[in-house]
Amino acid sequence: MKRTIKLAAILSIALPLTGWPSPDVQPPEVSLDGLEQIEKTHRKEVYRAPGVDWSTYEAIQLETATVAFRKNWLRDQNRSNPFRIREQDVNRIRDETSRLFGEVFSKELADKGGYTLVDEAEENVLQIVPYIVDLDVYAPDPRGQAGIQRSYVDSAGRMTLKLHLYDSVTGDLLAVFSERREAPYHGYMQWANSVSNTREFRLMMESWARELREGLQDAQFATAPQ
Repeated sequence: MKRTIKLAAILSIALPLTGWPSPDVQPPEVSLDGLEQIEKTHRKEVYRAPGVDWSTYEAIQLETATVAFRKNWLRDQNRSNPFRIREQDVNRIRDETSRLFGEVFSKELADKGGYTLVDEAEENVLQIVPYIVDLDVYAPDPRGQAGIQRSYVDSAGRMTLKLHLYDSVTGDLLAVFSERREAPYHGYMQWANSVSNTREFRLMMESWARELREGLQDAQFATAPQ
């Protein structure tokens, strides 16, 4: 059941685009052969390579997050009002989502986790490649539109986070994380805009970042020489 009076979008990554941007690009599939299944539910999957000495990874190469919308998201947003969500809106949405991810995860890993963040592959560096897919923002806030448009929702939207963790030098796949989440329902309709959307998605990302940091630290402690 749709939870909105109106539907639409916020947040983007600077990707080469030809003509109208496609919101449906998905991340490449990775082989899970040789990985152990740590957790699997209808919303979440976690796999990890056996025998990895996680204690050696004290630095992290955090890549820029690739962002993709829910399939047919753009078409659905413009169904009742063609071209209300425009190319610049889609690009801005991807850019802001990717920037928010980098800001939140960098702060959690560096400030709270004590990891050194690096830009290039080096020995004992863990490379994290993030993808945000199925992004579905329920409350529109297109920029530069004439007049005042308000959308009321009881949830900001949903997204799926996929993380591929590699040894930065060997390229070995060490772990895969995937989880679908939806912003909390408030139980009442409220006016939503880019500020409120960003606040809700920040909370989701902060929870994910904390889970990643704690998982890495637990793995480090478990594999550290005694």
